[in-house]
Amino acid sequence: MQLVLLAHVGATLFMVGLIWFVQVVHYPLFGGVGREGFAEYSQAHSRLTGYVVGPPMLVEAGTAVALVIRPPEGVPFSLPLLGLVLLAIVWLSTAFLQSPQHGVLGRGFVPASHRFLVLSNWVRTVLWTARGLLVLLMTAALLPPA
Repeated sequence: MQLVLLAHVGATLFMVGLIWFVQVVHYPLFGGVGREGFAEYSQAHSRLTGYVVGPPMLVEAGTAVALVIRPPEGVPFSLPLLGLVLLAIVWLSTAFLQSPQHGVLGRGFVPASHRFLVLSNWVRTVLWTARGLLVLLMTAALLPPA
């Protein structure tokens, strides 16, 4: 089960770093692309982003479920359970808040949609950051006492 936790930690911390980059740099820069050619830019962004986020998100989700079913000895059950709940909210946010905005932006730049995307993405940024802390707590629970 330690290997499952290790894969989970890796995938989660990867997503924490990526979501902060997206929140602080990537999404805000959408506004500077310009209206001409934005639809193509946005469509390419959505297509290519899937290659980067798909595998770690799937690893993170699968290992999150595995850790709830069978937490490593020494890891309180509440930690993986809370982590799974937070991850479910991240996925729901992605499906119902951010993905629809990418659909709108894929047809052309809409300032209100861009603003909503940047603001609503804070949900994922905060939750993934909290998940990063949780996976570090789970890992710390397995360390020998100092």
